[in-house]
Amino acid sequence: MDFRGKKYERGSNWSDPEVVELLQLWADESVQMELESCLRNQHVFNRIAEVLREKGIHRTGDQCREKIKKMKLEYRRIKDNNKTPRGGRTWKFYEVMDRVLTSRPSLSYSSLSGSVMSQQALQGSMVENYHHHFTPSALPFGHSQHPELMEIKCEEVDSDEHCLTPEPPLSMSYQQGSPEEHEMERAFLDRAQNDSPISRVEIPIETSVSPSGFSEPNVASSSRIHSVGPRPGFSTLHRLRKKRKGQRVKDPLDDLLLKTLTSQRAMEERFLQMEERRLQRDMEVEERRMQLEQRRFELEREHEFRMFNVFAQMLSILKQNNSSSSSSAALPFIQVLSDIAGMGGGGGLQEVRAMQVGRPLSERRTDMYSFCNPGEFQSSPFLSARGNIANLFRGSTEEGYKAYHADKYDEDKNPNGIINFGTSENKLCFDLMSKRLTQSDMNLMEPPLLQYPDWKGHMFLREEVARFLTYYCKAPAPLKAENVIVLNGCGSLFSALATVLCDPGEAVLIATPFYGGITQSLFLYGNVKLVYAYLDSKITGTSTRPFQLTVDKLEKALQDARSEGVGVKALILLNPQNPLGDIYSLSELRDYLEFAKRHELHVIVDEIYMLSVFDESATFHSVLGMDRLPDPQRTHVMWGISKDFAVSGIRFGTLYTENQDVANAVASLCYFHGVCGPVQYKVAQLLRDRDWINQVYLRANHARLKAAHTYVTDELKTLGVPFLNRNAGFFVWIDFRKYLRTGTFEEEMLLWRRFLDNKVLLSCGKAFECSEPGWFRIIFADKTHRLQLGMQRIRRVLEEREREILSEDKDQPCQSDQDGKADSTDEVIFVSHHQEPVSTGGSNLGDLIGLLQQQMRSSDWLQKNTAEQFAQEKPEIYDVFSKLVGKQ
Repeated sequence: MDFRGKKYERGSNWSDPEVVELLQLWADESVQMELESCLRNQHVFNRIAEVLREKGIHRTGDQCREKIKKMKLEYRRIKDNNKTPRGGRTWKFYEVMDRVLTSRPSLSYSSLSGSVMSQQALQGSMVENYHHHFTPSALPFGHSQHPELMEIKCEEVDSDEHCLTPEPPLSMSYQQGSPEEHEMERAFLDRAQNDSPISRVEIPIETSVSPSGFSEPNVASSSRIHSVGPRPGFSTLHRLRKKRKGQRVKDPLDDLLLKTLTSQRAMEERFLQMEERRLQRDMEVEERRMQLEQRRFELEREHEFRMFNVFAQMLSILKQNNSSSSSSAALPFIQVLSDIAGMGGGGGLQEVRAMQVGRPLSERRTDMYSFCNPGEFQSSPFLSARGNIANLFRGSTEEGYKAYHADKYDEDKNPNGIINFGTSENKLCFDLMSKRLTQSDMNLMEPPLLQYPDWKGHMFLREEVARFLTYYCKAPAPLKAENVIVLNGCGSLFSALATVLCDPGEAVLIATPFYGGITQSLFLYGNVKLVYAYLDSKITGTSTRPFQLTVDKLEKALQDARSEGVGVKALILLNPQNPLGDIYSLSELRDYLEFAKRHELHVIVDEIYMLSVFDESATFHSVLGMDRLPDPQRTHVMWGISKDFAVSGIRFGTLYTENQDVANAVASLCYFHGVCGPVQYKVAQLLRDRDWINQVYLRANHARLKAAHTYVTDELKTLGVPFLNRNAGFFVWIDFRKYLRTGTFEEEMLLWRRFLDNKVLLSCGKAFECSEPGWFRIIFADKTHRLQLGMQRIRRVLEEREREILSEDKDQPCQSDQDGKADSTDEVIFVSHHQEPVSTGGSNLGDLIGLLQQQMRSSDWLQKNTAEQFAQEKPEIYDVFSKLVGKQ
């Protein structure tokens, strides 16, 4: 391939033989002399390129020049940075470059005579041949000569483009010398014919410069050598050469080229490192994918084994029963089989629950009915009946809270104390709130603030609350200050509303799990009970997510309570929901309010976590932001600053209701639950500062909540623990059911105490009236160091508990922690864990049917293994199954 006409092709690669040929031509003495004595050297490299092309190496003059320059840069770099002996050099061309660049002749000008002094004599015939023909035969070496045997000279790196002498080189003429000099000349000429390292003798010569100031093209090359200077003149030449070198000005382009090449090399090394890391990551991802595939296959096989094990137990029970009982018991079983057979044809699973057949509401609901009978408790003679109830009204929440305050964790004073992940507090924004609450505009003390206020609250505060709720609830019309009532916390609001809306013994409907403090607020003062609409983790019927509240569940709970003569007067909605973190959509809110209107129920909506939705993908909808309320006279909305503004120690809650009768009745109880004047003023100033809230506080609060939530959920994924992944509130609802051996609330309580013994306080599901044992709530709105230490303690408890379960029952198929790991992109990270039946003798048919259905819902095994596929793979077994179904 001919490269002529293509300039600056610097990316061409050179092979070692090509480099050797280039060095043989470039290292020639005549070439070095011309490079040293000329202003422009491009023509020299062009002739070198022509010689290379005659030898079959197609390179341009620019490529030759760039290759030599790079090799000189590499030589300088090794020589400057590597101080090891020459034998330890790793670059194959270092010796060759060293010989050339340390022995090159330097021209120096004599200030007296105008002559040019050279360190070596130039062979006249060779120079003449080089200028005229520059053929391979004219050179003092051939292909067979080893590059390390070449004669080399010293040349500065920046001398390729032009000569660095003070003026252009002039024509040179040689003077006659003594007979001894003629003898040295003959020896020099003999060396040209017999080119060996021994014959090469460095002979200094003296030249004169033409007075014209310009050198003719071939004068120097055609001049005869007349005389050779004596050897003692070398010291003078050496001094002149050093003086000339000191006066040289280094070309800045060479520095730029050096920096460019160094940067290019660094970028290439960096690119290679990045490629290696990328390949390593790809290999790790592929290995992880293979492990997940293998684990998924193992889980499918385990599911298949469990389902057939349940089938076998159900068939065994059917055989043991008599004909009458077996026929009645077989009906639900055959229904399940029919559902399985019709799975491929679009038929759905029908839920069968034997626990709901003939079981009264009082046995299925854990409520507060028993508290109406104080005789069941061991009473104190110093307390009334209500006092004894209040004294005994405490559960795990009160016990853990008391233990925490007795042994509170402190990084310096008590590093082994209890870390509180049970109380719903925001501990991430103390710096922001303390700074804002201590500013000068907060410090006002006037006589009205120290006197009795309007029991509903100072009007300046109520007006500010109305404006605040209008803005953040996105109300379609400005809210009115006369509809605002201020109390010392939302707990007091629950108590006051229950007292004015319900009579003693009546009830309020609420979905479980829910914040357990509501039970105390409603019952201790007003003796108002709760009716529970139980939510569970299974996705059935119209549910699309675990623990989803539907109108059907509310209808059923209400009808069951009224069938037992319980009067239900109100419905409580928590939005965002505590402890689930669910945010109700507008359609869901409208359905709940329409349900309450149909049954003439008051609706108490607690929106205390309204501004604690920390992910932009989630949108909060307030009841006050709806265009039209189905029943505005029975709709009451609560909010407070303890959660959203991270000041749970400041007891402040507000109620907005359009029903003035309710407002006045609640206001009469504000005498017992009022907020002091200075606090009302500070709260009004805080709510008024809209710019600080939007630009400073909410941005920082949401970012910190999101970071803490991400840390805790990542730790749970690492542990293989399922949880509900929500984006509101301070809590995560966690599934610890696989750490319960028997799946009872008693065992849940033991696990809760075990966490407390290991100095970490959580809230168990029983405190929230959860219907499924094994669920816990963890608060993540805490500092990083406490989160890290608390999660370490939780990990230690779970690992110990897992080892105990494995040692207790090694024969039971154990579920690995991989079961709980789900795709982080799912809204709900949830994997069901269910206990195996211990023996057929202790299980009835209804329990086995329910267990079978749970196994079917917790896996897509039936979707992958349809009846049609089974019929094709095992037709004999399928025929027996079809006959069994056909007989019924």
